[in-house]
Amino acid sequence: QVQLVESGGGLVQAGASLRLSCAASGRTFSSYAMGWFRQAPGKEREFVAAISWSGSSTHYRDSVKGRFTISRDNAKNTVYLQINTLRPEDTAVYYCAAATNIARIVISENDYWGQGTQVTVSS
Repeated sequence: QVQLVESGGGLVQAGASLRLSCAASGRTFSSYAMGWFRQAPGKEREFVAAISWSGSSTHYRDSVKGRFTISRDNAKNTVYLQINTLRPEDTAVYYCAAATNIARIVISENDYWGQGTQVTVSS
């Protein structure tokens, strides 16, 4: 069992940066691929970024490449999402997720979800 708790969201102005964190409980964190998803108001939840259990492989949604960086610290049971040059269209609830491999993350076949953290970007 893995429990995920996101933090780091908030209200920021366009152009700012944020780093979201997802703290995981459970000793098996390092065996899971991890990912970030987001859901904007009135829209479906969408994949944003994924990272393999070792951190050696990452995958991003095309629209966020170059601005978003996913990373993990297995010693701290934490995965991060660095978001630079925030845009109003990045406004959404951001969710952390875990799955047994990165391919499953990308197609949203996740085993565990966090409760989400709100990111609001003002223009």
